[in-house]
Amino acid sequence: MSDERRVHLSKAAPAAYQALDAFAKTVGAIAADAGIDDRLREIVQLHASQLNGCAYCVRVHVERAVKAGLDADVIAQIATWRESGVFTERERAALELTEAITFIHEEGVPDAVYDHVGGILTEAEYVALGWIIVSINSFNRITIAGRLPVPPRA
Repeated sequence: MSDERRVHLSKAAPAAYQALDAFAKTVGAIAADAGIDDRLREIVQLHASQLNGCAYCVRVHVERAVKAGLDADVIAQIATWRESGVFTERERAALELTEAITFIHEEGVPDAVYDHVGGILTEAEYVALGWIIVSINSFNRITIAGRLPVPPRA
């Protein structure tokens, strides 16, 4: 492990980080208004963090997922959701959307994904989940860029 010094964007420009935090709170209100419960929100945020390789955010969202009522089996199945039968159709649509938006540089959100997800989620749910995914991807990038450590549990 390198001891090289990294600039932490959140510490170097706290006003920008506070604005992002305020944005995340706004997104949370949009999600609540759209009927996105804590379980679905944490499934999406955890999966985006896994896809981005953000160990720090994975830890944060595992803890929040447990508080939202997810058990170890469901949390473990998120990474293999396509092969797993533990998720509802709505959760599977949200996971598919998470992948499309997180990897947006590859194909954008393909029409097939948009149509499939749009056939399951309401427009309000789609919009809310889209903003949740944008928000967590932002936090993932800040954390990864600064290499925030994930120490072993005591």
